[in-house]
Amino acid sequence: MKIKVYCTSWCPDCMLAKRYLDEWKLEYEEIDIDGNPAAADFVVSANGGRRKVPTFAVDGRVFHCSPFSLERLKSELGR
Repeated sequence: MKIKVYCTSWCPDCMLAKRYLDEWKLEYEEIDIDGNPAAADFVVSANGGRRKVPTFAVDGRVFHCSPFSLERLKSELGR
């Protein structure tokens, strides 16, 4: 499974999501949208014009987890 996490360094939801990915020992690519206009545009486009983080791209699927929900993250990742 290839996981990209679009996030910001200051977002508590992003910190929680990354903590669980680390606990589950899942590899992921972290993309900070604050310093990356193209990534920020992707997040806004993927979320109906809203800047929702964390946003995940997993094997061609895109979803956000904002506000953070462990149950939703587990479900989306098949855990």
